[in-house]
Amino acid sequence: MENLKSYLSTISPISEETWTAVSQLFTFEQLNEKEFFIEENKYAEKIAFLEEGCVRAFFTNNEAKEYNKQFFVAPSLIGAYTSLLTKTPNLIPQQALTECKIWIADFNELEKMYELYHDLERLGRKIAEFYFLEKEKKELEMALQNATERYLKFRKQFPNLEQVIPQYHIASYLGISATQLSRLRKNLHTVNY
Repeated sequence: MENLKSYLSTISPISEETWTAVSQLFTFEQLNEKEFFIEENKYAEKIAFLEEGCVRAFFTNNEAKEYNKQFFVAPSLIGAYTSLLTKTPNLIPQQALTECKIWIADFNELEKMYELYHDLERLGRKIAEFYFLEKEKKELEMALQNATERYLKFRKQFPNLEQVIPQYHIASYLGISATQLSRLRKNLHTVNY
């Protein structure tokens, strides 16, 4: 649980009093590879700190084709934020791509503490701001950068992920086919030699 405390402190400092109260809400769980943290059309109730592992957020189109929207690599927070805030069914499932260690808390209980602990409320706002900026950044990358630029940015953002997850997940995240990714990687490899 010390990793959770350290992670939260890097976003926005919280007092020992706040940490003592908040830490009681979290319980440790393991998430197996391919297991869902939250499924599609379910109401989200939990938020979690991803202490170890990788989780993907994705959606499926009408032809049952999956598109990876985001990767969460430890340390990170996971949860269906839109569903949590709007109290509507989740549209973007989150699934473990590796074995994961997570600390789970009930979002409503955490939110109730905002009234008592203003440093916790500030932390919640900063987390929301971070994910808003991440979402906008990804949308701009998809619209303004070519596949090579997106791939190089992916490698910089997630330096070890290529060795851990299947290539088709990376291709989906980049908005290209697995064949295109393979060709792109080959071209970059050739250029570097």
